[in-house]
Amino acid sequence: MAGLREIEKQFFPLQKIQDVIDLFKHELKDNEPNLTLMSIVLGVIENILTVNRAVSSDADKSNTLEPIFPVIELSTIEALYTKFVTHIKRSVDKTKFPDKFATRELVKIVSDVVWCCLSKSFKDRAHLQSLYSFLTGNKLDCFGVAFAVVAAFQILEYNDVHLSLSEDHAWVVFGEDLKETAEVTWHGKGNEDKRGQPITASVVEKSWLYLNGQPVICNRHMEVAAIVSGINPSINLTVDSVEMGSLQQELLWLLYDLGHLSKYPMALGNLGDLEEISPTPGRPPPVDIFEESIQSSKVHYHNQHVYPYTYLGGYHYRNHNYKKALKAWAEATNAVKNFNYNREDEEIYKEFLEVGNDLIPTMMKHVASENASRIHQTSISYDPDCYADFLRFYDGICEWEEDSKTPVLHITWAKQLVNSLAKFDPTVRKLIHLISEDGEESSSSSESDEESEEEREIIQDENRNQKKKVKAKKGKTHDKDKSDKINGQAEDSQIKSMSDIEAMVSKVDDDLHTEPNPNIEALAQACGDSILNPEYLLGNGEPFTAVSTTSVVTASSDTRVDLQEFLSTKSNGSPFMGMSVDAMLKAESPSDMMMYKKEQQFTNGVITPVSPNSPVPVSSHESPIPEPEPEPMEEKVIFEPVTLCLKSHKMLALRKIFSSEKCNYSAIQLQLTAQSQVHFKNHKRSTEGDLAMARKRQRRE
Repeated sequence: MAGLREIEKQFFPLQKIQDVIDLFKHELKDNEPNLTLMSIVLGVIENILTVNRAVSSDADKSNTLEPIFPVIELSTIEALYTKFVTHIKRSVDKTKFPDKFATRELVKIVSDVVWCCLSKSFKDRAHLQSLYSFLTGNKLDCFGVAFAVVAAFQILEYNDVHLSLSEDHAWVVFGEDLKETAEVTWHGKGNEDKRGQPITASVVEKSWLYLNGQPVICNRHMEVAAIVSGINPSINLTVDSVEMGSLQQELLWLLYDLGHLSKYPMALGNLGDLEEISPTPGRPPPVDIFEESIQSSKVHYHNQHVYPYTYLGGYHYRNHNYKKALKAWAEATNAVKNFNYNREDEEIYKEFLEVGNDLIPTMMKHVASENASRIHQTSISYDPDCYADFLRFYDGICEWEEDSKTPVLHITWAKQLVNSLAKFDPTVRKLIHLISEDGEESSSSSESDEESEEEREIIQDENRNQKKKVKAKKGKTHDKDKSDKINGQAEDSQIKSMSDIEAMVSKVDDDLHTEPNPNIEALAQACGDSILNPEYLLGNGEPFTAVSTTSVVTASSDTRVDLQEFLSTKSNGSPFMGMSVDAMLKAESPSDMMMYKKEQQFTNGVITPVSPNSPVPVSSHESPIPEPEPEPMEEKVIFEPVTLCLKSHKMLALRKIFSSEKCNYSAIQLQLTAQSQVHFKNHKRSTEGDLAMARKRQRRE
């Protein structure tokens, strides 16, 4: 691969997005697409549309720019291409490595060739992932270094060196069966010399940086997908290049249609994000692409990838599908719990920090401000499934922290958890059944479980105070009285003989079986219809204010009282209102009772009381006031109880509080921020034969 082929030159100049698509489509038909050519082309376009693009203050405010697309001449691309090929071939003597497959020594030499050309003063920032950045400014980010090494091996005609990608790091695999691994770049803020070192099982174990040994192993076409997925269309923090985003989106769809993204979850996530911004007609919706990314992680990588879930959760959050967002974030921590956290996991830590301390609290505040009449229908604060996902999210975070050298949770995490927890309705917590892996369940029905620690302390204080009072009172009496008293009463007055107790029980049984006076039954029945005469209670007069057409007689008689005859009766020197019991119960205030009195109707010279539900008489010159139609009652949502298995030590210790109607928030904060559950393993000190990298990582941490 000494220079560009004639068929490749025919695609230039590139004047529009479709020209770039045609070039990539041609390269992807080959088993060995030209990585150097495509990286330089994308780098030139990205540099013009982002780094060197002037943005006016008006455009910055409106987030819009005049659409442009640069004209990419062949001479520019060919000069840069020749420069890279010449540099690699001049720096590496292939005659010393006659083997068909690359060796670790050769990998170290090639990575040194790239590494030694980098500027020592630059910082790892955006738009440094392409070979254009390397050839024009001697700058590359960590991914760019790894890609440059792979492109250099392609120029040297080694076909066994490929990219290996985690969610935040890159290295190479090589050898006949691609089982050999080697570091060729750095990661994070430090620039330790790791080039050529193998990535051993001890390094990979429980490490998110290496995905527990489940990274994306690329072929040549997936390496093209890697440089396309690595495109950064941002001009600044607020403005993106629409043209760069459109080019990236169309190239990803090209790779998708050719099947080169099926094993690349991160690239699928980037495609879903682009589709959310600008949907392509006839293409699947973004949520389907995010789900495909998750499925790819499950099928090909044992569900060790975390970002597919955060992509989906962010999408649902932006579209106010809060229940689905909580579920996706809970699944994200279900994946990250497979790792141990360390300071090299800064990117994924920041992702969860934003979710736990910004997105979820904002979501819960929005939910809490919803209309109370719609709360059961629309709010996640009444949904036990949402509450379970909320707890699952933090359970995964706590598991991620366990056995880690660096704590994850601090007081900010704890405060935000408590604030969000308080937004869930107490009735929801009673519907959650929290168990451990051994099946032990926390019962929320027990009264002792529902009491908070503060309530227990108050009860204990009251008991202690009561005991002190009792002791003080007893101290004033004689010692003999103390021995003769039990609970403040004479012993002989408390102890009853068995015969007395049996006599009392017999008397109670006789009373229970005695037939009641028939007048009592009639009186009780009449009380529902008429007003009881106060004089009767004093021993004078009839039972009710007016005698009904049928007097109160025995139980066999019809006990009814005429309600229209008691209206003239006076009570306490003033005319009685003349309202029935039902009307009085429905009147909300004395003013309502006076209003009902004024609205009494005259029928045949007899005043008839008007109940609150009776229609108001309307005169001939007044228009009736229409009664408001009752609002339709929404069907109340009935939630089923949910059982959740907690696995982290911290959350298991709090499971009784989480399932209680009353929560002790102070206890939750103390437990979450306690470091007692972060178990430090005793690692053996490295010997002379061990990697220096392990010792350096321990010092960095």
